[in-house]
Formats: sequence, structure tokens, C-alpha cells
Amino acid sequence: MTRSQLLAAAAFLVGGTSLVFAQAPAQPDLDKAKQIVSQICVACHGADGASPTSANPSLAGLPADYITLQLAHFKAGIRVNPVMQGMVATLNDADMRSLGVYFSRQKPKAMEAKDAALVRSGQALWRAGDAANGTPACSACHGPNGAGIPKSYPRLAGQWADYTYAQLKAFKGGERGADAGGKDQTGRIMAAVARGMSDAQMKAVAEYAQGLR
Repeated sequence: MTRSQLLAAAAFLVGGTSLVFAQAPAQPDLDKAKQIVSQICVACHGADGASPTSANPSLAGLPADYITLQLAHFKAGIRVNPVMQGMVATLNDADMRSLGVYFSRQKPKAMEAKDAALVRSGQALWRAGDAANGTPACSACHGPNGAGIPKSYPRLAGQWADYTYAQLKAFKGGERGADAGGKDQTGRIMAAVARGMSDAQMKAVAEYAQGLR
């Protein structure tokens, strides 16, 4: 997938997902969101959205609409994860939107990349991609500093490298909704991106992203 194709897909996705939130309430219930976090989310994602373990993503600072959409995807079975599907089973649309806003307002915690060699390789892929295998620059959708695009592409700066690497493998293997009836546009785009990446490249990009701020 070329850079121009990716950007066109991103524009389509932003327009499409806006319809999902057209009827969303104007004011999120942050008090209720905080209560849900303290009862349900805290063990895996932390009270402030900073995940204590690399197996679970940090949610602090992610775009509110992106978080809301992922919760909706878990509830609808577009993204399949038994733990998350159990967690969202009792949430309604307003709850999911409120949780998205709550976590988006938490301050992300800076992390350091640990492997200098991986960082160098990851930086090259992030900025320029790899024309040989059709991998576009990660910065095209996730931004030069990893801040992402609201509603469509998440913030990757400061995300656990282990989690990012695991998600890239899931996209490549069609395990994140990309092949589930074509319902997840983000999954389909990311599956196309990850399909051409080697395991080493996925690890390098994930390591580089962990150190971005």
C-alpha cells in the first residue's frame, strides 16, 4: 500500500467513523467513567491509563473516539478478546464514550526505548517505510512523534513495545477484525501494512515507538 493510498484510506475512515458518534451525548459522564475504571479497568490499564504490564496497552492520551470505537468493536465481536468482551458486556454507548474521554484526558507517561540497534532500524521504517516490501512510513498515519490521528489511528508514542509488536502480529495474521466480514476498516488497512513487514521490522518499529514522546 502506497503512502497516497494510506492517506486516502485514512480520510475515508475519519469520515466513516464520524457517523458512529453522530448521536453521542454532548457531555460525557466522567464521574461514572472514573467509577467504572476503578471497578473494571484498573487492574489491566491502571487508574490513570498507564498499564502496569507490557501485555496490556496504556490508554492515557489515546484519542477519545478511538478508545470508544475499540470498546464498541469488542462488544460487537469485531475485535475478539474473551477478557475484554467480558469487561464491556455491561457497558452502554454512553459509558463507552465517557471512558474514551476519561482516558484521553489522562497524561501519558514517557517511556524509554532499550535496544539502540532496534531503534535505529525502527526510526528508518517510521520515517520512510520500506519500498522493497511495500511498507509505508508509520508516520503517515501515526504522526512524526507518534501522536496518531483522532478517531482512526492511535497514539503509539510511549506504548509498550511488547504490546505494539503483538498487535502488529495480530494484524498480519488477520486476528484483529481485518478479515471479519470487512467490518473493521482500521484493521483492514493495518493488515495490509503489516502483511509485508518482517518479524524483525515489527519489533524495530515497536521499540522505536515506545521511546517516542
